[in-house]
Order: sequence, then C-alpha cells, then structure tokens
Amino acid sequence: MTELETELAKESPKKSLTTRLEEEGDVAADYLEGLLDIADLDGDIDIDVENERASLAIAGGALSHLVGDSGEVLDALQELTRLAVQTSLGERSRLMLDIDNFRSKKKAELSELAHKVAEEVKASGEQVKLKPMNAFERKVIHDTIQEIGLTSESEGEEPNRCVVVLPA
Repeated sequence: MTELETELAKESPKKSLTTRLEEEGDVAADYLEGLLDIADLDGDIDIDVENERASLAIAGGALSHLVGDSGEVLDALQELTRLAVQTSLGERSRLMLDIDNFRSKKKAELSELAHKVAEEVKASGEQVKLKPMNAFERKVIHDTIQEIGLTSESEGEEPNRCVVVLPA
C-alpha cells in the first residue's frame, strides 16, 4: 500500500482509493460543466484515474483561452476545481486538469528536455540547472530523470523554483 493509500485509508476506511478518486472526478466534472455552461462554451469532459489522482480532460470547441499563453489560466481553473471538490467532499484534492491537450503536449516536450539534459549531465559529469518551472513541469522532469537512472532536486523559492539534474 502506498503512502497516499495508507493516508486515505485512515481518513475514509470504508472507501477504496479508486472509489474516492472517481467521486472526486464526478464532483469536478459537475463543477467544470457548470463553468462551461455559464461561459456558454462547448467541451467534452473525460474523467480518469491515473497516478493515484483524479484526472479530467476537456476537449472540443474553442477552449484555448481557457489555457492561457503558458497555462496560467489552466492552472487557475485547476485550483478552483480542486477547491470546489474540497468544499463538496471535505477532503483535499490533487486532481489534474487538462484542456485541449495542453498538459499532454507539455509533458511530451518536458520529457524530451529531460532526456537531452540527462545526456548532457552523463557526458559532462556536471550538474545542470534548468530554468524556473511550475510544480507540474518540475514533477515531469523529476519523474523522467528518475526513469533514466539519474537524480534531480528542486531548489529556490516560487516562482523561481527550478530543477537541478545531478550526475550519477
């Protein structure tokens, strides 16, 4: 049992982790559907559970303005959705929201960057410090670097927190 599963089991022993995450997804989808209706926007909402968190994706229609130039609007909508879930269920949510595949595309780009940086670190034997990133971006880098077999750490304070990739 993972640390998260253990923690959630203490809070709600009668519900499995998957059941709780599916419930989070349903509450989040209802909230987002309401927002789309208010803004008179079309979009299909897909709910999933991945990496021990609820995951929602909105696709279709003209939704790029809900992402923003660099995802700042998407981050704000994700936070509002998390707060709506927390208000409804009384528990903190870690759900992920994606709109028009912005996070999926960003994840692929960041994974590619992590592979390039890992090769650079392996070749030079020197650590490499990346530009400041938000929490989502840093997690993708950390996960990819770990899969490659190197280590990384975050340093600095928000909004200038960045990833440092270390040699083996």
